[in-house]
Amino acid sequence: MIEAKSLTMIYGNGHQATDDISFFIKPGEIVGFAGPNGAGKTTVIKMLTGILKPTSGTAIINGFDITKDPIKAKKSFAYIADNPDILIQLTGLEYLNFIADMYEVSEEYRKEKIHTLAERFGMTDVLNTQMREYSHGMRQKLMVISALIHNPPAWILDEPMTGLDPAAAFELKQMMREHAQAGNAVLFSTHVLEVAEQLCNRILIVKDGKIIEEGTLDYLKLNNPGMTLEEIFVKLTGKSETRR
Repeated sequence: MIEAKSLTMIYGNGHQATDDISFFIKPGEIVGFAGPNGAGKTTVIKMLTGILKPTSGTAIINGFDITKDPIKAKKSFAYIADNPDILIQLTGLEYLNFIADMYEVSEEYRKEKIHTLAERFGMTDVLNTQMREYSHGMRQKLMVISALIHNPPAWILDEPMTGLDPAAAFELKQMMREHAQAGNAVLFSTHVLEVAEQLCNRILIVKDGKIIEEGTLDYLKLNNPGMTLEEIFVKLTGKSETRR
């Protein structure tokens, strides 16, 4: 459902941000993409979502090649970026309707979806307020709502818990579980290992633009007896070179 095929990014200055990244996330899975800050997680996610064109390799989302069939691919996933400061001159509701229009979501369905998601994230009373007046956490909640408004099968989330209060983070984790249980796929990047441990069927560990280990939590602990996930992570990653 979410597939990276040899994704490599070399910038114009010769800096290699990622090197031959490949993985497959099947329906029903929540997969964590873990690594130190700057290890290449965001670059991979931007290639998966079509924001960056890879130097080589490609991504397949729900059967659609992000390079050859970008519109169908983009309609089939939700993307939450690591920066929620977008079009903040709009009210929350204006922004949600703008996103719903882009994804051709019907009036009836969007009203129901906005109501349900706003209730879950405690945003109902501020939807008619300009986003410039929102806190960082409120903007992040709105980005989550906007990403889910067209109910796509694949979720690709870049540090989605950043800025969320504990109640909103709990709600998003619940929604990720529900989405996977319904036969869909979730990929999310994080450097907070407790979140990965709570949610993931598998964990991909990236360092210096390469996947250096992957597997279930049980597999990782079996190969590193007596160690916590945090200790395994530090053992595998150590200090990372700067990546984008």
